Amino acid sequence: MVKLTLDKALEKRNIKRYGLAKITGIQYQIIDNYYKNNVTRYDSYVLDRICSALECEISDIIEYTNEEK
Repeated sequence: MVKLTLDKALEKRNIKRYGLAKITGIQYQIIDNYYKNNVTRYDSYVLDRICSALECEISDIIEYTNEEK
């Protein structure tokens, strides 16, 4: 199972979802969906913008586990 960990990355950097939306230029609703792990298809553009804004690697916001939901 692939799981987004954007919530942990934002908390670690003390950035709110609204702030990330402003920095990346991505709509708040899209950021909110990634934050709440409500995404079934990951957009490489969105992931790139998030990683660039947070100055992190993709592995900082996505993790893979063998567990099912």
